[in-house]
Amino acid sequence: MGAPEENPVPDMVQLLTIDGELLQDDTYSSYVQDLTPDELRGFYRDMFLVRRFDEEATALQRQGELVMWVPLTGQEGAQIGSGRALMPQDYVFPTYREHGVAYTRGLELAHLLRRFRGISHGGWDPREANFHLYTLVLAAQVPHAVGYAMGMARDRLVDPMLPEAATVAYFGDGASSEGDVHEGMVFAASYNAPVVFFCQNNHWAISVPTEVQSRIPLANRAQGYGFPGVRVDGNDVLAVHAVTRWALEHARSGGGPVLIEAFTYRMSAHTTADDPTKYRLSADEEAWLDRDPLLRMEKYLRSQGLADDAFFEELREEGRTMAVRLRENVQQMEAPGFEDAFADVYAEAHPLIREELDEHRRYEAGFAGADDDANPATTDPASREHNA
Repeated sequence: MGAPEENPVPDMVQLLTIDGELLQDDTYSSYVQDLTPDELRGFYRDMFLVRRFDEEATALQRQGELVMWVPLTGQEGAQIGSGRALMPQDYVFPTYREHGVAYTRGLELAHLLRRFRGISHGGWDPREANFHLYTLVLAAQVPHAVGYAMGMARDRLVDPMLPEAATVAYFGDGASSEGDVHEGMVFAASYNAPVVFFCQNNHWAISVPTEVQSRIPLANRAQGYGFPGVRVDGNDVLAVHAVTRWALEHARSGGGPVLIEAFTYRMSAHTTADDPTKYRLSADEEAWLDRDPLLRMEKYLRSQGLADDAFFEELREEGRTMAVRLRENVQQMEAPGFEDAFADVYAEAHPLIREELDEHRRYEAGFAGADDDANPATTDPASREHNA
């Protein structure tokens, strides 16, 4: 298979060619015309550091520091472009691969690894950055995003001084076959909810290709629900940014939901437990190398005189420093004690939980070498203030 065509999909929004040449679009070009040189360089920096983070997390899993990892290589343009279009008051409902979006929301990247190290059910407080916890159940976050958006709209009816806001529900092409996506879109359309459905079509639902998931472009499904659908080149960070800005403005201003299909490609495995060589050809992966979102943006920056060798070398050094710090942070993470699990069931002490905790202690004490000197008063989670 040869290199893919310049823009092989009809009616797909594209602002940067694979050679880094800027195109004009009557609808969307205005949404990137105000970007400063620093912001344009920032797009590349974000994508580069997120990819470096992804590489380090993969290495940490291979070395036994993480239980599993979900790579994003190849999808940086879709995530950074959309993430940088968000306003602080917007709320994100991710799947489990939106590491780039998390980075744009200001999350400490090491916090994303707590769950994959097996020491936390979450890893961060969703309220601090309006970025929800990762959802491992396919598409479950979509109805959540719609409900939250409906709640925000109702809050503004009570208090019109609240800022206009929207939610974004991220999901993959495979998750688009789940009933939760359909139900969420029905509710969103019925209640004109300010929500943007952002589908990262990376061509593979683990081992199932997109053409098995849908006979039509996924963006076309929006027509059946009565709201706009846009297919955008997901490897074009500028096009994704422009389309997402438009969609968010549309949703925030009362225009209702929008479906964005970011046409991209998963360059790595579904997870580190997956072997993509079992179901796809290396030639298919190679055909997408020229469409790499980082390579395309680098060509644009260089051609416009916005970045030189010194910029890219400094960025590589920043990436190395970040990786070292990330590794040290992960290796210093301590797992909570098993008894701490009893403190996370109810906000306040509960007699049944106390009974189960006592039973657990008796069970543990029955093993040879059990610490008979343990002081229950200091280890009873029910006696400590619960951090909700």
